[in-house]
Amino acid sequence: MNMKKAAVALLLTLSLTACGTVAGVGEDITGASRTVQGWF
Repeated sequence: MNMKKAAVALLLTLSLTACGTVAGVGEDITGASRTVQGWF
C-alpha cells in the first residue's frame, strides 16, 4: 500500500509540473515509469 501511495504522489507531482506539450508529458511519463521500475 505504501508503494501505491508513493506512485500516486509521483504521478500527481509530474502532472502538476509537466511541460505544456504532448512531447513533454510523454517524457515525464517515461521518466516516471523508469523510476517506478527501478523500485522493483
